[in-house]
Amino acid sequence: MPFYLSAFTLAHVVISLAGIVSGFVVVYGLVARKRLDFWTAFFLLTSVATSVTGFLLPSERFLPSHAVGIVSLLVLAVAVLARYGRHLIGSWSRIYAVSAVVALYLNVFVLVVQAFLKVPALKALAPTESEPPFQTTQLLVLGLFVVLAVITVIKFRGGPVRAA
Repeated sequence: MPFYLSAFTLAHVVISLAGIVSGFVVVYGLVARKRLDFWTAFFLLTSVATSVTGFLLPSERFLPSHAVGIVSLLVLAVAVLARYGRHLIGSWSRIYAVSAVVALYLNVFVLVVQAFLKVPALKALAPTESEPPFQTTQLLVLGLFVVLAVITVIKFRGGPVRAA
């Protein structure tokens, strides 16, 4: 792999991890009903950058990761509209909460896939990603994010967030 490609891949991974960490901070803020303006902008920006840079990685064909990237960009567009276009007024606060959690879930979903592809111990457990360890892990992650989304919507309901 040429140096510029490995450097780009490393940048993509760092951006992705920054998006995941900042996403958890943002979701914490939603549950605590605190407006974390910097973290929100950082999460949305790094999540968009993750999807965009993912499309720029070398590939000979359309992959499932490309489909996840498209869905993620659509979800992020809704989140940006709800947060900055509609200012979390009325039902837009719940729409934002759900879209933020879904965007974070998609980032974590890809993280799990990549972990099973790149970490030798995990790859040995699920070499084709159709084995029970992979499926169970993804099902548990999905379940946790469904619970997180429900909690976020319940806690965040009722209007715009207050400044932190």
